Amino acid sequence: MPGSAVPPPSPTTIEDAATVPVPVTGPAHLLRVTLLMAGSCLPILGAVLIAPVLPKMQDHFASVPGAKALVPLALTVPALALALLAPFAGVVVDRLGRRRLLIVATLLYAVFGTAPLWLDSLGAIIAVRALVGVTEAAIMTCCTTLIGDYYSGQQRVRYLALQTMCASASATVFFVLGGAAGSAGWRVPFWVYAVSLVLAPLMATALPDAAPRATTQEVRTAHRAFPWRQLAGICALTFFGAMVFYTVPVEMSYLLDDLGVENSGVIGLATAIASAATVGGAVAFARLGRSPDPMLPAVLAVCAAGFGVMSLAGNAPLLVVGAVVNCVGTGMLLPALLTSAMSRLAFEDRGRGTGLWMAAFFGGEFVCPLVLLAGESAVGSLAGAVGLLGPAAALVAAGLVAARRRAGAADPRPLPEQLA
Repeated sequence: MPGSAVPPPSPTTIEDAATVPVPVTGPAHLLRVTLLMAGSCLPILGAVLIAPVLPKMQDHFASVPGAKALVPLALTVPALALALLAPFAGVVVDRLGRRRLLIVATLLYAVFGTAPLWLDSLGAIIAVRALVGVTEAAIMTCCTTLIGDYYSGQQRVRYLALQTMCASASATVFFVLGGAAGSAGWRVPFWVYAVSLVLAPLMATALPDAAPRATTQEVRTAHRAFPWRQLAGICALTFFGAMVFYTVPVEMSYLLDDLGVENSGVIGLATAIASAATVGGAVAFARLGRSPDPMLPAVLAVCAAGFGVMSLAGNAPLLVVGAVVNCVGTGMLLPALLTSAMSRLAFEDRGRGTGLWMAAFFGGEFVCPLVLLAGESAVGSLAGAVGLLGPAAALVAAGLVAARRRAGAADPRPLPEQLA
């Protein structure tokens, strides 16, 4: 996928991406970061919280025609809505402001998220779940955009990596929480969505309005062009990267089952180990403190190596080893892609650009199981389908290296903090 590599943005663009700085120490800073991370976890809550109660929902709506297909749709439709609507959320973010939209969306998240507690129609539940996805698109876009607004340089890298870590860790927590709450009934986990009623007023008081630091003529130009060409490449790469990122979380239990592992405790432990490796990769990315673009080929190569081990694994321990290698790579891949996208955006474009990036990422998440299902049909096994992603990732990595060489050796762009 050589076309995914794009020329690095000019130093002017990177400098303009910074905003008026906010304090980075003290209780106010800690609360601000906590709220941004908590908001970033809300779409993850929507994606996994009700997964453990789907069988109970299936039993409850057994008499509804098509329930076997419709009940799982209640889990996945928010991600589809998020992928489709994130670009529009980005436009609204740039026009109405990040903070205001975030507060409204967080309040509506509680309204739509808890609605299934009182709804008896499966169709109505799926409809409000789609509305949950609409609010998730706004929340995720606003939180990520505000991270880009408040911080620059290495601080931005650190907090975008922290966002990845929190999202990965929260997926495991929400899955366990949903299972525990679901033991009291399939509706009970939906109460958890009310947590956003606590977050919204805190966001209103603790998150300052962001303002651009317009120090160059380019930023002050009213008809400055949106960087479509630069974002197209990173969004295409992000779409593929999302498929790489979600393969292990989505397919690990099925791969273990194919190896004869049926104990849910063992499957849960293996998944938790892989999730921990993702967090470790994000920590490593933050600590390296390097510009993301030169790192992407090596990170994709690590992911490819993990896929190779997983596809050849003949036993569960070796499968877990391959998953850990892959997840270390994906833990670095997500913040690298996001940091690379943010470095290409000035303040006035950041909401729209973040929305496009989110659409690419969650679109890749949505098609990931479909691609693997098609691969399984083609090669005859899920392990073989996962194995195909290894050469694909390696080819993308090689394409990025070749494109960078054609563009002129190494990327001379310094880290944003050297310019901000």
